Amino acid sequence: MADILIVDDEIGVRELLSEVLQDEGYSVSLAENAAQARDLHSSKRHDLVLLDIWMPDMDGVSLLKEWAAQQQLTAPVIMMSGHATIETAVEATRIGAIDFLEKPIALTKLLQTIEAALTRQVRTQIAPESQPSAYALEQEPETEYAAIAVPTEPRLAPDAPPLLRHVSSPRELAQQSLADIDVDAPLREARDDFERAYLMYHLEKEHGSMTRVAESTGLERTHLYRKLKQLGIDKR
Repeated sequence: MADILIVDDEIGVRELLSEVLQDEGYSVSLAENAAQARDLHSSKRHDLVLLDIWMPDMDGVSLLKEWAAQQQLTAPVIMMSGHATIETAVEATRIGAIDFLEKPIALTKLLQTIEAALTRQVRTQIAPESQPSAYALEQEPETEYAAIAVPTEPRLAPDAPPLLRHVSSPRELAQQSLADIDVDAPLREARDDFERAYLMYHLEKEHGSMTRVAESTGLERTHLYRKLKQLGIDKR
């Protein structure tokens, strides 16, 4: 399981990226500034670093430059920013970053970029200070994403009615949930009940794969995660 270090001063960004990547089967470490990132990077070997450029104590490019100078670029680094110029992105790449993601980050692009980075074995060769860092890239087997474990059958109490015991498919479970919606309830509550049944059906159908659920429901990944959290659906 690949271990990814996320460095970003915005708690919302850290939490969202952490949730997405853990759902995809990655192990995640979090740092809110350069000082924490420096400590985590020196104490644990990570397979990849997502590094924000604009941070209060030290910007990401300066931290990247520090790691390069100290021969500590031991993992591929992907820079992130919502305000960086082309020149900044080029400079980060020259120093040693292997890619750049512009905020707000499309989650599909995020996962594709990470997957591409993790298919390579990165060996850092720190050149003289006036020269850019050189990377030798070698292909590795592709990283497989772990599907989120979602029960394929409903958990039933011992005294559950016989009708419930014969629910054998996600579609039947969804139809039963829809039949239980209180149509006399306020519209907001009834709508939440419908959306909950609808999303639970697709989670069961796709065996918890958030990628396939997003595709089958037509929802962008960020919106899907927020909707599941809003409805109190535990996708784990």
